[in-house]
Amino acid sequence: MALSGEITLRIQSPDGMKRIDIPSTASLKELYEEVHRSLKLKDFDFAIFKERNFTKELISTRSQTIEGNGLQHGDIIYFKIMSGTSSARRTSIQAVDKFSKDFGQTASQSANQDNASSSDFRQSISKNQDLKEDEVDIILAKTDGRIQRGRDSKLCRHNINGCCVHCSAIDPYDESYLNEQKIKHLSFNSYLRKQTSGVDRGKFVPFEEINCRIKPGCREHLPWPKGICSKCQPSAITLNRQIYRHVDNVMFENTALVERFLNYWRTTGHQRMGFLYGTYEQHSDVPLGIRARVAAIYEPPQESSRDSIKLLDDEHESEVDEVARALGLKRVGWIFTDLISEDAAAGTVKQIRGIETHFLTAQECIMAGNLQNKNPNPCRYASSGVFGSKFVTVCVTGDKTKQVHMEGYAVSAQCMALVRDDCLIPTKDAPELGYIRESSETQYVPDVYYKVETDETRLVLRSHCN
Repeated sequence: MALSGEITLRIQSPDGMKRIDIPSTASLKELYEEVHRSLKLKDFDFAIFKERNFTKELISTRSQTIEGNGLQHGDIIYFKIMSGTSSARRTSIQAVDKFSKDFGQTASQSANQDNASSSDFRQSISKNQDLKEDEVDIILAKTDGRIQRGRDSKLCRHNINGCCVHCSAIDPYDESYLNEQKIKHLSFNSYLRKQTSGVDRGKFVPFEEINCRIKPGCREHLPWPKGICSKCQPSAITLNRQIYRHVDNVMFENTALVERFLNYWRTTGHQRMGFLYGTYEQHSDVPLGIRARVAAIYEPPQESSRDSIKLLDDEHESEVDEVARALGLKRVGWIFTDLISEDAAAGTVKQIRGIETHFLTAQECIMAGNLQNKNPNPCRYASSGVFGSKFVTVCVTGDKTKQVHMEGYAVSAQCMALVRDDCLIPTKDAPELGYIRESSETQYVPDVYYKVETDETRLVLRSHCN
């Protein structure tokens, strides 16, 4: 029985009927979160409707309440998956279609959509055949990539020319091998092999950039903020660790490059920033891996202090890029210092960054996201022709031994999307924390969730958003 002030709502989903108890004064956003928890969902790619034929959608918002939308104790609300990927997505679509068919709805529309998505995928691949990818990607695409293994003296029972499951070649994305070699992230080309393997050859895998903006052109309602629907509303984002990375290693051709760059800090005590010019090449330590080889550091006009760097307009930017192209180089990343001297005589520096503080500040993540968006990665599998970025971030700071140390980073595709669509901003008092804008009359911001895991429980929390 529901407590005083609470009502019981029934949720009709493809898996059956569920009941939830929730205050009648709760917002629709809280209703979505309760449905997410009750159905044990992994993400928020779903919508809730008041009608069985999936009309009268209840939009996730903080400004409207359950009772304000006419929901009463014992009412049924209808759950529907709105987006998803791979086999899990296809399973959900089939389940929803079966549910609809049981209530007199046709399932042919989903089949048509499935065929259309396959056709769109084939058309996008065909259209991108002439796309000029980076040379290293072209080379890796022609490489077998499978990891060769020698004959195991204990497990292999065949002769020297034979082969069995214990010594046959394995895929570059084999989890046991990656764990053995302590490789935390798949290389991007290994990720492509994994997604395009199998019977469907990846035709259901959408290599699409994440969208955080309302899709334009919807004619079913008034423009935002007066109206929004599931067709034009961007999906909620659940932040998670990206399993692949576009660049697996950064290497400077010689130490003099970094020494010259650090001389400014050694002389003035002020921080410094520069752009990295170089090439991409194969990195043999990771299956189908890519290394960024840095040949030059260009320091653009900037104003800096002990704690900050401000970039100025660079009238020579295009000329520098043109010279780099003539030399066979391109921008592959950026580098900045965050160094505070501890003992000048001993040459030691303070350790500012680490697991107890932060590795990159929110402002640095936003800067990296902006630069990655300006330098996208050409990809023939993406309908837009680009997917992610190989642009790297190198931070020069102090390590545990109080010596000058360099670390390489790249922000995820989720961060790139949040930065591109102006959803992520830094906080004033905590540099390690970012802030998600709240929706306004001029901009709709989707829900952004993140997970906090412990040994005993897993919590799904919502960041600051509408």
